[in-house]
Amino acid sequence: MLFRVGRKEKILETNKSSAAVVHSAGDEFFIAVSASGHAQVIETNSARSGAATPMELLLLALGGCTAVDVVSILKKKRERVTDYRVEVRGERRAEHPRAYTRIEVRHVVRGHKISEKAVASAIELSETKYCSVAATLRPGVELVTSYEIIEEEETGRS
Repeated sequence: MLFRVGRKEKILETNKSSAAVVHSAGDEFFIAVSASGHAQVIETNSARSGAATPMELLLLALGGCTAVDVVSILKKKRERVTDYRVEVRGERRAEHPRAYTRIEVRHVVRGHKISEKAVASAIELSETKYCSVAATLRPGVELVTSYEIIEEEETGRS
């Protein structure tokens, strides 16, 4: 995989699934380019809040990874999900490096007659088998998961 950002130069040639390039853009901003060619602005000045910080991106990666798994599994189980979100919150060490020590992942599933067993099973499968981000964080980070099922009333039916 060849990456080009800015002037034409060969930066990285490697396995597509495990490559990224991060360029300094000045003023504490960076441009990250994934192996698939998608760019993401990153910044280190959290007070300015002009872009996500690397640690925020880690929470987003975990949330995205488990969300994809859970939604896919619930769909295969034919659960009638009308809305889904995952909320991710991390606690970090006070001293440097300010690594996450605990991350809470809360799944909120809304739908019609959603099976609690199906939701619990989907989340467990994501945590223990499918989510590569969670597997990467473990065992150094305590991952705590919870879920809420919101029953949505059926409309337009007699």
